[in-house]
Amino acid sequence: MKYIALIASFFFFSCQTQGNGGKEPKAEPQVINYQKLDTATFAGGCFWCVEASFEQIVGVAEAVSGYSGGDKKTADYRMVSSGRTGHAEAVQVYYDPSVISYETLLEIFFTAHDPTQVDRQGPDVGPQYRSEIFYHNEKQKRLSEAKIKELASDFSKPIATKLSKLDVFYIAEEYHQDYEEKHPNNGYIVNVSRPKIEKVAKKFKNILKSN
Repeated sequence: MKYIALIASFFFFSCQTQGNGGKEPKAEPQVINYQKLDTATFAGGCFWCVEASFEQIVGVAEAVSGYSGGDKKTADYRMVSSGRTGHAEAVQVYYDPSVISYETLLEIFFTAHDPTQVDRQGPDVGPQYRSEIFYHNEKQKRLSEAKIKELASDFSKPIATKLSKLDVFYIAEEYHQDYEEKHPNNGYIVNVSRPKIEKVAKKFKNILKSN
């Protein structure tokens, strides 16, 4: 799925401050249906970083940026970036379970961001940048709980990742999709996203699509 992105880059930006000229179309509920694929949904800070981290992995058919976890019946970037809707910037990952397991997706998720930070990731501050796993079924919940417990000793601070049942996922506006690919020289991408993406690529080099 390819999108046209329109957004300015200058020096070093927070993901929160970058808009689309004041025009914020409403995001729509997730309706994509991929046969024979499973779905996982994660929030780990700016969705540009998380989306690109997953899309480089073999077995991931698509990663889509969006919003989840809020108490409003719709969501768009302006609403969510206010930090008052309860939504988090999230990424829905469509993957082939015969190629990559949900457990491996969890490992990638915990590599791609700092799960000990509360309501922020790096320069992005607010509840919309929280760490959260939105599980789709009881198996995903069980595996997520086990992974959080397993990784607890790997961090010097407690893991702050929330665990919630997925309610609805709203697809983000088109200019947010595939943002890292479309804007490789953007200041935020270079300084914030790329180090996270490369960290994942280094740890999971054996399952990169580029191999």
